[in-house]
Amino acid sequence: MDFRWKHKSKADSELVEYLSNEINVNPTLANVLVNRGIEDFQQAKEFFRPDLDKLHDPFLMKDMDNAVKRLHEAIENKEKILIYGDYDVDGTTSVALFYGFIKSFYDNVAFYIPDRYKEGYGISEKGVRYAAENNFGLVVSLDCGIKAMDKIALANELGVDFIICDHHTPGEILPQAIAVLDPKRSDCSYPFKELSGCGVGFKLVQAYTKFLGKNQNHLYAFLDLLVISIASDIVPISGENRILAYFGLERLNNNPRPGIKALILKGKLEKDINITDIVFKIGPRINASGRLEHAKASVELLIAKDLDEAVRRAELVEDVNAARKNFDENITREALEMIESRELEEGAFKSTVLFKEDWHKGVIGIVASRCIEKYYRPTIILTESNNKATGSARSVFDFNIYDAIEECSDLLEQFGGHKYAAGLTLAVENVPAFQEKFEAVVSERISEIHMKPILEIDDELILDQINYKFYNILKQMTPFGPGNPEPVFCTNQVYAENVRILKDKHLRFEIVQDGQSTKPVCIGFGFADYYELLNSKMRFNIAFELRENTFRNTSSLQLYVKDIKFD
Repeated sequence: MDFRWKHKSKADSELVEYLSNEINVNPTLANVLVNRGIEDFQQAKEFFRPDLDKLHDPFLMKDMDNAVKRLHEAIENKEKILIYGDYDVDGTTSVALFYGFIKSFYDNVAFYIPDRYKEGYGISEKGVRYAAENNFGLVVSLDCGIKAMDKIALANELGVDFIICDHHTPGEILPQAIAVLDPKRSDCSYPFKELSGCGVGFKLVQAYTKFLGKNQNHLYAFLDLLVISIASDIVPISGENRILAYFGLERLNNNPRPGIKALILKGKLEKDINITDIVFKIGPRINASGRLEHAKASVELLIAKDLDEAVRRAELVEDVNAARKNFDENITREALEMIESRELEEGAFKSTVLFKEDWHKGVIGIVASRCIEKYYRPTIILTESNNKATGSARSVFDFNIYDAIEECSDLLEQFGGHKYAAGLTLAVENVPAFQEKFEAVVSERISEIHMKPILEIDDELILDQINYKFYNILKQMTPFGPGNPEPVFCTNQVYAENVRILKDKHLRFEIVQDGQSTKPVCIGFGFADYYELLNSKMRFNIAFELRENTFRNTSSLQLYVKDIKFD
């Protein structure tokens, strides 16, 4: 992908010098930290040494008192409790966490995941009626419900109480539930607004434990589930999420629950699993059931009691994931062919909106992301479901696709989401009009800087700065992810030596810079087309992430190439 390099501004020199001296790091690392809002020893300590005691008081969240009171009443009165969650990774991990917590001391509890195809997203009428018909007095909804006004009204009519735990942006009116926990509520003063859905569920569990006056340490066994939700739902790994993700990864790497252990084995993951491993190896396996069949299978895997049971369940999920990959690849190929054909006939567009009635609903979000990798612009992929066109939207850097969709709301039956991702439903006959209007809205709002992917460069290095002392500080900045991206550096005016093609697609080479003795190895995934240019000794600038590679018990630092630019 052809990137536009955006060099971050140099931080205030006095602040950089002060922090460099305070925590004994070189000015380049101090500059990276100051640019991330870390300006003194105390902030650095909190960043580098996350502490579970620094988690916010859950009772700061609006309605938490009501939620805890109603949950306790249900348990005291031996009511049937239903844990209701969405079918994606955030939803299924939320259900596994909350159900696992309640089930550890209370038996009269069950869980419910809506069918993606028969019920759609969120709280469904079928789900509400199921709760009423089966005498559940209380439903706790996780990762959904913030806009379910009519479904909660129906529940109230049928005598079913709801506690809603959600993290999506509320509308102007809230559902009339017993409690609505959502840090994004305009009247909620909770200090951290970017919890995942599973994170909101965890805060309710934390509050209930606090209410009972019990030690909270046993809650931390659930952090392996929580870090999977944080990584997979692409929420910022800053503030409270950084603490939860840090200790979640620690749990996941050292003592994961059986279901997650089975997924680690299936994914052939080595030790030191990170956020990226979750996003690309663990999350998609959990998601696969909800995409193609029923997400209940993923919850059953995540709450499995022993490894033998978990491995059996993981094998079923693995089969579904293999089918998901096949759908994904075939539909992506069809979608890219449609874009190419359309552009040949009509010229370039500022957006992509594609519809095909037989595309699998479960993978269209993935396909939208794949299309953006090739054609970098706001993208919506639609298919037919229950006689409606339903779709997933994905955006490009700093373009608010939710706002653009909202401009077309007169053509839609429902929609929801946020700046970078959304879902929508409309009448099939409205698709052509929607394509036309959405293109007009995007064309009016989007600028050229949105149309080319940005690669943010933290700082420039000379090659002799690359050593283990430098890397060991970088490594302590993990976990990396949104809100705390892995630092990207550049080195200018280098040339390559010992260039080799790996597996027909990748490159391995060393770089040389005048006046520097360090000649690091670079790995360029998908950079085979650069072989001739690099082999010609032509000078270039290189952007990279610094990683450690271990081979046959020998470790060395390598540069993972992000981009190369020739003068």
